[in-house]
Amino acid sequence: MSTTLFPRVGRWHRGYHVGQVDELFTAARDSYERGEIDDDEIRNAAFDMVVDGYQTAAVDAAIDRLEAAVVRRKRVSHVAESSEESWMAQAVQRATTLYPRLQRPAGERFADAHGVGYAKRDVDAVCESLIDYFESGAGISAHEVRLATFDLARGEGAYDEAVVDSFLDRAVEVLLAVE
Repeated sequence: MSTTLFPRVGRWHRGYHVGQVDELFTAARDSYERGEIDDDEIRNAAFDMVVDGYQTAAVDAAIDRLEAAVVRRKRVSHVAESSEESWMAQAVQRATTLYPRLQRPAGERFADAHGVGYAKRDVDAVCESLIDYFESGAGISAHEVRLATFDLARGEGAYDEAVVDSFLDRAVEVLLAVE
């Protein structure tokens, strides 16, 4: 009897490619045990969608937990070698790289999409939550940013997806560093 890491979607549905997911988690476990795992590698993992694959939500949740564990390990190591203040200073420095886009007016924070992209109003709502977090400590977590979904839009009503995704990856990195 074979075991699977995650629940499957079934024969008539599409999910993440089982072999690709299993390969990532096997390699990640080995790297984590050696202390060599890279959170960027985990954050940027992508899988083909196939019939009878793994449930995407289950895999995505596991990736989120793995990334958080990697960041916690990096923090513990850094604090042991330096200090908590040094770790937080680095987190603040990374956070400042987000400010220029957040300070732009809504609707102008990212490049416009050429064709279909993320609806500006949806992306700007996440940006407003990040602004509230940085200005007043209002609650938003890396998990919430990761789970953010955006309606699709065209032309002037849409931001370029790749630029937004890159920005949100950095925001997640910052939030994980201080959680």
